[in-house]
Amino acid sequence: MCNDYRLLIDIASIVEDFEGLKIKIKMPEGAPNVPAREDIKMTDMGPIVRSVGAQRSVGELVNRRWSWPGRNGKPVYNFRTEGREFTSQRCLIIADGFYEFTDPAVPRPKDKRLDKWLFTMTDHDWFCIAGIWRESPTGEAFTMLTMDAGPDVAPYHHRQIIPLARDQWADWLDPSVPAGEVLRWLPKGSLSVTQVYGAPPAQGALL
Repeated sequence: MCNDYRLLIDIASIVEDFEGLKIKIKMPEGAPNVPAREDIKMTDMGPIVRSVGAQRSVGELVNRRWSWPGRNGKPVYNFRTEGREFTSQRCLIIADGFYEFTDPAVPRPKDKRLDKWLFTMTDHDWFCIAGIWRESPTGEAFTMLTMDAGPDVAPYHHRQIIPLARDQWADWLDPSVPAGEVLRWLPKGSLSVTQVYGAPPAQGALL
């Protein structure tokens, strides 16, 4: 499951792209301070665009904590979509890459770290991940929605977060649009994968 993502794109470029899609962005707390980061991890702050009531094509850009405390005290950073409609408190999580981790194809006895893989969008510099937000004892926080892995992610993990195509963003901000019409796999080849840590797998090795 995704517990690490990346954002290097500046806020001005993000707002400009939303405007190009006819999505009006409000900043009720002012322009968020979003430094470029290779690794955003659970409990870190990250920018989201959250829905504004029942308004379509309108969102609020705010900085919020990734994950809220669960009943067992562990952070809820991923949230299953199966059997849920998400009729309120939807949000778009802004990213330009996310990471998955796998066991090394060839064991490294002196190095216990997993192989690290970066997923980026093939056709765009950045994208939005489907999420929800809620109040919590630590303040407002968001989590990433997940589903069974699609063709680009399945070789690396059996579950995946849900990057959305640009024509799905306004639909996700509109709570009247059923979740099942928005939360689906991207076509095969939509995500590019780069290994950022670990030796390349041996030829023919299974991940």
